[in-house]
Amino acid sequence: MICIVIPVHNRIKYTIKCLISLQNQIVSTDHIIVVDDGSTDGTKKTLNRQFPQVIVLQGNGSLYWTASINMGIKFALQIGADYILTLNNDTVASPDFIEKMVFSATKNPRALLGALDIDMITKKPYYGGEIFNWRSSTSKYLLNSLKREEQRGLHEVSLFPARGLFIPRLVFESIGLFEQKQLPHYLADYDFTQLARKKGFKIYCNYEARLYTYPEEGGDHKIRKNKTIKNYLSHLFSIKGGGNLRNFTVYAWRNCPPQDILLALLMGYFRRIGGFWLKKS
Repeated sequence: MICIVIPVHNRIKYTIKCLISLQNQIVSTDHIIVVDDGSTDGTKKTLNRQFPQVIVLQGNGSLYWTASINMGIKFALQIGADYILTLNNDTVASPDFIEKMVFSATKNPRALLGALDIDMITKKPYYGGEIFNWRSSTSKYLLNSLKREEQRGLHEVSLFPARGLFIPRLVFESIGLFEQKQLPHYLADYDFTQLARKKGFKIYCNYEARLYTYPEEGGDHKIRKNKTIKNYLSHLFSIKGGGNLRNFTVYAWRNCPPQDILLALLMGYFRRIGGFWLKKS
């Protein structure tokens, strides 16, 4: 049984596009679970009317990403899911997306499979996995190193975001759910995949499974778009800030090799504190 879990908070127009793309899959899934964390744009009413087959779980607006995704995963595991696909609502799956994931999962039953991200506007690949180095606190992005003819099949990576992550039930039985207490919004997916890798599960980017996304719709992207002091502080300290220093500290202590922790923290702080002003939005 395959269950898809999608956490949402408003943005109903994106949720509709996402669900339509899932309806049009060559290989259908068993259950689609939307966790609506207190939307105020009529999300639940719209989904009940237009997508009655979708299971809608209700939050009160204080779950944020991690608790929302965990609520959906718990439900999926309770009804017998063998695989869970975690998905963001601002994504559109190619018609053969599930088919490609199932095909690769059958051959790699203990692997977590991420998707190749395609920019919905430019139609160009923009994320295909990365190899992270704690000592330098930098990533080697595979799309920058792979030739075009090599951008196919599975490529092993060291971590992966959860906006299109195909996860075997065995992984949850081995390591539990995403860390919602210490990492309520950002970095919980990277944390989860790094922990899975430590437990012996392989992490791959599946270049055959294409997921169209809207990079500019990310919460921290919107914060970084306007370089103001208010947004700078939100970037570093708010729960939805991608550069949240507390979250990074927790994430580093949980995943960095002990011998590299001091350097990793210093490099990470430097990139977050200064990167807001230097990095293009």
